[in-house]
Amino acid sequence: MPRVTNIVATKKRRNRVLATTRGYFGNKSRLFRYAKDAMWRAGKFAYRDRKRKKTDMRQLWIVRINAACRENGMAYSRFMNGLKKLGIEMDRRSLSELAIHSIEAFVEIVAKVRAIS
Repeated sequence: MPRVTNIVATKKRRNRVLATTRGYFGNKSRLFRYAKDAMWRAGKFAYRDRKRKKTDMRQLWIVRINAACRENGMAYSRFMNGLKKLGIEMDRRSLSELAIHSIEAFVEIVAKVRAIS
């Protein structure tokens, strides 16, 4: 009696892996053995970096806000503390966008914070 291999499911699984790894360099896009490892590795990095992206973006916003604050003669930490005291609840993303695109509005906020300091 021949052994059961279920070639249909095997072929489907292998083709799915190879379709996922299309465009990868070398054997990783052509041979199932290497494509499988590349796919798992890429998945791990993708999962990790979806989490890390949030941290990276927050750091970027803080750097931008700090640069804009320094141009107006104030440190980032004092600026954020002043915002809390004033009860202005703006997130760092919005503040960063203000600092880049509407400088006048950001300067006004800095002036308000400076007034209470």
